[in-house]
Amino acid sequence: MKKLHLKLLRDIKESKGQFLAIVLVIAVGAFFYAGLITISNDLSAYTEEYFEEHNLADSNVHYSEITGNELSSLEEIEGINKIEARYTFDANQTFEGYKATLKIHTIPQNNEINTIAVTSGSIPSNKEEILLDARYGEEHQYMVGDHITFHTNDGNFDFVISGFGENVEHAFNIEDPSLVLPDYKTYGVAYIHEDRIEEIAGDFYYNELLVDAKEGHDISIISETIEDYSNELPYLYQVNKDRSVSYSAINVTINNNRLMSTVSPLILFMVAAVIIFLTMSRVIDSQRNQIGIMKALGVKDSKILLHYMGYPVLVGIIGSVVGWVITTVTLVNLLNSVIEQTYSLPNFNLSISFYTLFPPIIVSIVFGVIACFFSGRSILKERAAQALRPKPPKKMKKTLVERIPGLWKKLTYGNKLILRNIFLNPKRALASSVGVIVCVILLITAFGFETSMQTIASQINKVYKYDLKVDYKGELTGGNIKLPSEVDQYYSQSTIPIEFVDFPDENNASLIVTEKENNLIQFFDEQNNPVTLDDTGVFVPQSYADEYNISAGDTIKIKLIAPEMKGKSIDIKVAEISTQYTNPSFYSTPAYINSLGVDYKPTSLLVQLNSGADRNNVQNYFEEDPFVDTISDRGDLNKAVDNMIEQNNPVFIMFIVCAVILSFGAMFTISSINIYERTRELATLKVLGYQKNKINRIIFVENIILTTFAIIVALPISGYMYRLVVQALSSTNQQIPDRLGFVTIGLAIILTFVLTIISNLLLRRKVIKIDMIESLKSVE
Repeated sequence: MKKLHLKLLRDIKESKGQFLAIVLVIAVGAFFYAGLITISNDLSAYTEEYFEEHNLADSNVHYSEITGNELSSLEEIEGINKIEARYTFDANQTFEGYKATLKIHTIPQNNEINTIAVTSGSIPSNKEEILLDARYGEEHQYMVGDHITFHTNDGNFDFVISGFGENVEHAFNIEDPSLVLPDYKTYGVAYIHEDRIEEIAGDFYYNELLVDAKEGHDISIISETIEDYSNELPYLYQVNKDRSVSYSAINVTINNNRLMSTVSPLILFMVAAVIIFLTMSRVIDSQRNQIGIMKALGVKDSKILLHYMGYPVLVGIIGSVVGWVITTVTLVNLLNSVIEQTYSLPNFNLSISFYTLFPPIIVSIVFGVIACFFSGRSILKERAAQALRPKPPKKMKKTLVERIPGLWKKLTYGNKLILRNIFLNPKRALASSVGVIVCVILLITAFGFETSMQTIASQINKVYKYDLKVDYKGELTGGNIKLPSEVDQYYSQSTIPIEFVDFPDENNASLIVTEKENNLIQFFDEQNNPVTLDDTGVFVPQSYADEYNISAGDTIKIKLIAPEMKGKSIDIKVAEISTQYTNPSFYSTPAYINSLGVDYKPTSLLVQLNSGADRNNVQNYFEEDPFVDTISDRGDLNKAVDNMIEQNNPVFIMFIVCAVILSFGAMFTISSINIYERTRELATLKVLGYQKNKINRIIFVENIILTTFAIIVALPISGYMYRLVVQALSSTNQQIPDRLGFVTIGLAIILTFVLTIISNLLLRRKVIKIDMIESLKSVE
């Protein structure tokens, strides 16, 4: 057995190029698995413990106002463990050149739901103190003991910072669910003592309830009961835990990574198995005499097979270890950075487990051993005398090209050799195309997603033509609108938060009401043709239409959850499905919304400046207006999309690098096998005086034909796979274009051909080194 082990090492040395190529393919699979399963497992374990430790609320119930006495009936509802009341409001802080928004909660007495994870300092003990979320404090370089001032519509309020912390309810701390990444500079969360409620609200009352359900009770049934009990209360809406932005965003991340950690490695290990099958078929065929001798000496077939199975075992172990080490050194740090940018999770840190090394080893070995078994079982069935004889040549039937009258005779001798070799080994030709097919799929998916991100970024400038959005503290009237001379045109709008009655599992959305003449917002249909608002219905975002199969002409029941709307329900008609890649919202005209019995009260202005305007001066003008609440720049949307692209760039690069490794490994291995199997044929051509460049051309053209075939097969599969990826990553809050452009497909095809050419150039030396005499005497 020791001699067989030495023979295995010698076999690997003789085909070290193929061995290295297979190792790289398996390393890529292990790399994907270890990184993705680590982030899904660690994030799942951490958040499960984090949410339980700080008791994430099962439901948040919102009222315009509710007193402590009115809570008694709600606390008696079956299934409720505890209810805590608090007051929640928005405030602003002004900094040089920009404003920041703070969502402020009061801390309930004997707080046990949504408790704060204090990172430094302490929880407010009196009404003068405030606790800021740690990211917001770090961004503005606040320290414990600093004084801060924020303002609301009712005035300015001063506080002393008592501490910093994070909260489970704001793990994905984002102001607008349509944005991809939090902006800790312009949005934060704070907590104050409830003794300050009366001063800020003008009276002592609450507007939000935190509900903790008993274990085993259905929160949806409890929510329905709460709504029934609230008939005589100023009830607005409620958001269950599964629908909350933070909880749902983290679970989507966990599930997507867990799915990808299973699918991606399996595909790559299957490709490696195909390459191992081809490699072992070549090795076993070339060692027919050695196998025959071993059989003649009495070595059992099982021992011979186990000897050759050592090849995939070594490949699986080495490839998995290499991929795991690369993940540990590079990917873990990258994923840590992505999680830190996206989520507010105190002391969260990814640490790759040593046990993640074993699944890739086991799966790759199993795939490889199966491939080795199928490649060697035929020769092991032969008797020793048969194995000692040369393998009989295959019978060759006429190819399809030969049956076409006159065409075969017109082909050159080299082209005839190419076509005969492909049709002589159709199974090998098909198997050799598998690696290239997967490569094309990966490249098109990566390039397509990158193009989609760029399309989202470019649509901002097509959709939003305004320069500034000015939000006022109250309803807009002729008396409180003051505009600088640099304003070219402006239109009013109002944003109404809505809740879906027909889609109970959906997060809340926004209904934007604006004049149909408003040309500062452009709309496009599914074919990207421009459409305009009219008074016949509402424009519904494509992301919602895809999720809930909504079509033009349908009717949707919604609830208006703004405090002044008092939870009024209306039926809206779908006038058009509009493509909105960023900030998807429902759009209506004042005339249509008024026809439904809703009073339109504009609260914002979209402003377009003339070409020579100084934007900073205009912003300063609006900031000095006492009626103005906040000013936002259209550039904020560009920044959000740029952040999204920047976050996903490492993923695109990783996909492309993996596709390149996979394609190169497959093409290099297959070309090497092709050259080996045709050694006698190529040596004969050399003896006949064929020039080296003509011989290389035969190999090159054959590989180009196989690559072309693989690309043709891969194109429809790539479109399907790309749509699956887009659907997995899309949501109602983010529409991703699912159309592949010709440039994207062309770029992937060109790169695939380039990799084929490079692998051929690297193998030219193998053709040059063919020993004509040894090759021609090998049959004797």
